[in-house]
Amino acid sequence: MPQELLIQVTPEIASNESLLKDFIGKKIKVAVNEIQHVVILKRSIDARQKVIKINLKVAVYLKGETFQENKIELPDYPSVVNSQEVIVVGAGPAGLFAALQLVELGLRPIVIERGKDVKGRRRDLKAINRDHIVDEDSNYCFGEGGAGTYSDGKLYTRSKKRGDVTRILELLVAFGATPDILVEAHPHIGTNKLPQIIQDIREKIIECGGKVLFGTRVIDVLTKNDEIEGVVTQTGETILANKMILATGHSARDIFELLDRKKIFIEAKPFALGVRAEHPQSLIDQIQYSCDFRGELLPPAPYSIVKQVGGRGMYSFCMCPGGVIAPCATSPGEVVTNGWSPSKRDQATANSGIVIELKMEDFKPFAKFGALAGMEFQKSIEQKAWHLAGETQKVPAQRMVDFVQNKVSSEIPKTSYVPGTTSVEMGQVFPGFLSQILREGFSEFGKSMKGYLTNEAILHAPESRTSSPVRIPRDEITLEHLHIKGLYPCGEGAGYAGGIISAAIDGEKCALMIAQSLKK
Repeated sequence: MPQELLIQVTPEIASNESLLKDFIGKKIKVAVNEIQHVVILKRSIDARQKVIKINLKVAVYLKGETFQENKIELPDYPSVVNSQEVIVVGAGPAGLFAALQLVELGLRPIVIERGKDVKGRRRDLKAINRDHIVDEDSNYCFGEGGAGTYSDGKLYTRSKKRGDVTRILELLVAFGATPDILVEAHPHIGTNKLPQIIQDIREKIIECGGKVLFGTRVIDVLTKNDEIEGVVTQTGETILANKMILATGHSARDIFELLDRKKIFIEAKPFALGVRAEHPQSLIDQIQYSCDFRGELLPPAPYSIVKQVGGRGMYSFCMCPGGVIAPCATSPGEVVTNGWSPSKRDQATANSGIVIELKMEDFKPFAKFGALAGMEFQKSIEQKAWHLAGETQKVPAQRMVDFVQNKVSSEIPKTSYVPGTTSVEMGQVFPGFLSQILREGFSEFGKSMKGYLTNEAILHAPESRTSSPVRIPRDEITLEHLHIKGLYPCGEGAGYAGGIISAAIDGEKCALMIAQSLKK
């Protein structure tokens, strides 16, 4: 049996197999030539002290001990050509992993996606960035793979209660992701590598007999006696099935409106909203690593920060080291920001959403919209930002210190946000209480991270799609909608996930519950 160790080493030792074996040999008091293999099981960075250390969990195999490389393979997916059909609305992580699980369980998924496939999406992303044209069905949020495909590909989830994180990571590795995601404390695939993995998942679903329909938007949900019968698409086609997983993502406002119009129970839920802050990556490195130059052995530094300001949480969200800011509007007449990093995280800037917890009471001015009050609040800020920035995909921007001092920035340097920026006093974008909390919060951030509060940092507004403004209630055990039998609200859009991993886990859970219900 291999010996498992928890060790803390320098970046130089962690990155050099020979040095690592030397260190371990001394640690366990054996000759280096007795060590056959060292397998790194987990890796994280400890930058809390001036001398940076790498935390490693390793398995040490000595001579004579059996070592077999852990080869991760896909499950033996059966043909489901003639199996019972299940509609899956949305081809984001929740929908795709639900479809894979359905295939594994012997059911035939019919995946309906309003957007285009991963390759087709690229043209529409270029149109947003260069021409300021927003396609309501194909953009950074809608299309194969969902929002994560072209807006970062982070695989970290704080919630371990949601389900089997390792299973999802191993499936991603089997579909082509680097095995490093099984080791790193904060795994990340990157927007340059994720599209091919997503495409391979889709091809496996089709190979097994599942169906994937792109450019197909659901415009009606058919029910009879409070049971799902199927859906109607924008072409007028009716697709029938008595089981449906609704995994449309947090920005499918037309679906929320459809459910509300048809009196299918939904409810408003709080979310978080704020700005996206961009710093030079070198500055974040200096702050986090306490050094003038990061060097080649350390990755671009991330940061995570949380404060209580004015009775509300203000925190960093979806932090992207070595990344860029992207335009994530889903309709003309609005602007929205998000961030992403390529796999190497090698861009010159770091960005993060800096957001504030909202409360249900904040939506009172929109109370007439009922369950859609939070969504309308969100929409009003995105539309105001669009108007203030010049009614294109440019966004309102301000230097951080200028914002804190309530002063319009005389000029905004070029940022990673390709459509461009307009110098605006950011307080005009948000309700007064939010602007005040943001100002106070950035001052507090600056006290915790010396150098963070600087006019080198540029704020872009708004960061408004942190999570769904709506929850579609479901039974805690069966995962079915409370009132509609056969309808399984799923993932971020339904209010039950917060990222690629948790959405994928939720998709699998819904598929499992459907299979279970069919056995009764």
